[in-house]
Amino acid sequence: MKFQVKIVGHGPEALMFLDDPDNSFFILFNEDAPAELADISVLHTKSEIYEEPMVGDTMKIGKKEFIITAVGIEAPITLKSLGHCTINFAGGSEAALPGCIMLEGCEKVVASDLVEGTEVSIY
Repeated sequence: MKFQVKIVGHGPEALMFLDDPDNSFFILFNEDAPAELADISVLHTKSEIYEEPMVGDTMKIGKKEFIITAVGIEAPITLKSLGHCTINFAGGSEAALPGCIMLEGCEKVVASDLVEGTEVSIY
């Protein structure tokens, strides 16, 4: 296991981009995120990063699994220091932004997948 946390909640605007057909994403942040960032983030328990996420790893969100297709250059740094990165479901071999982890999978993540107690892990 490289990373493992549990969702503790999310801000009122955190899930607004999940339904975007061209750019579905959400923002992860430690539970102690500043208020202005917590409003747009899915908040989680703090955790160590035991190894940096890499292309080919699996990210599991609840019971849904995704393959990591790209990791932005800043994502491992901010994930380690702040529990922060953008989880983008567009796939592709290039990160959309330096702080993105790009995922590909068969199932769509919906709001009910990102509730308190849901486990998010990378392995």
